[in-house]
Amino acid sequence: VINEKKFPFHLIPSGILQKKPTVVIADGTVIDPEVLMEEMDIFEKMGINLKKKLMISPRCHLIMPYHKELDVAYENARGKNKLGTTKRGIGPTYADKVSYNGIRIYELMNWPLFVEKFKFQTEIKNKILVAFGVTPTKVETYLSTFRKLAERIRPMVGDTFAVLHKAIKQKKQILLEGAHGVMLDNSFGLYPYVTASNVIEGGVNIGSGVPSKKIDEVWGVVKAYTSRVGGGPLPTELFDKVADDIRERGYEYGTTTGRPRRVGWVDLPAVKFACQLSSINRIAITKIDILSGLSQIKACVGYELNGKKIEFSQCGYLELSKLTPIYKSFPGWAEDISGIKSFKKLPVNCQKYIKFVEKYLEVNVKIVSVSPEREASIVL
Repeated sequence: VINEKKFPFHLIPSGILQKKPTVVIADGTVIDPEVLMEEMDIFEKMGINLKKKLMISPRCHLIMPYHKELDVAYENARGKNKLGTTKRGIGPTYADKVSYNGIRIYELMNWPLFVEKFKFQTEIKNKILVAFGVTPTKVETYLSTFRKLAERIRPMVGDTFAVLHKAIKQKKQILLEGAHGVMLDNSFGLYPYVTASNVIEGGVNIGSGVPSKKIDEVWGVVKAYTSRVGGGPLPTELFDKVADDIRERGYEYGTTTGRPRRVGWVDLPAVKFACQLSSINRIAITKIDILSGLSQIKACVGYELNGKKIEFSQCGYLELSKLTPIYKSFPGWAEDISGIKSFKKLPVNCQKYIKFVEKYLEVNVKIVSVSPEREASIVL
């Protein structure tokens, strides 16, 4: 939130709102043409010159119409075992990428090649869709949309790898922004309730071309409570009035889907696992103001399975769904903290909660966010 205006980012990096930086949509990103053009409309109406500010890698893969259709078809076929996918075609796009069937921005910039590949892949995918009882995709329906996208972004497509490595050589500051929680990582997350890519720190090199050795700091952003969209285990999930209050006050609804998020107490073993996995050395705690007014706040500090303590790293999703969380309780605070600018001015109970989280994680808490506004961050 900037100047009381909310910006829900999906593809274009949040740095676009700053005056100086060049922002990059790097190689590992998959791009939904409709979403990209919607976001471009928003920022161009604000007077931002995207041709000068935004660069898109030609290696980015495109989310095609049949990817969305396949996503929906597979999810519906799972019946009661639905994963809770966003149905935006992300998984099928990555599946095509690794099976050599993807279509990239590079092809879009070469129109005859794009049309040839689009027609070929649509023919194959339609056979699968028909088997699911779904109406086949018609290439002609979408060609004009892709043609518009191609001409609109052509001035912005460039060698993002070269730009990033030039900035590294010149010792410029680079901020790499991830979009998913660590527990959605395809390898280390709670499979199959994960995303299609590697979202941990090690995925930075894969997704951007920036070597891990060049990364000086890794920041972890964690809410003061836990939230999740869709299916999968959530050991600390709340179902009472406290859950309703947190969901409404924190506006816990999916940015992409608008679906209500499931909420629960903060799961510190999961957060610590994420910190270890991604070499996180700085923590930013957000939305702690949402906990104001609660008489008691809890934090999960461990788990039991069949009466025995178990480490988070030992758990697959089947075990997690059966875990009993071990909680530590904290007295809450009644004060509205949304306008506070100093850590020392936070309620004592709030300070104790933050310090406990820091001690448990063994990682320094450097930022505490007390309101959605960008300036409402306490730097420690």
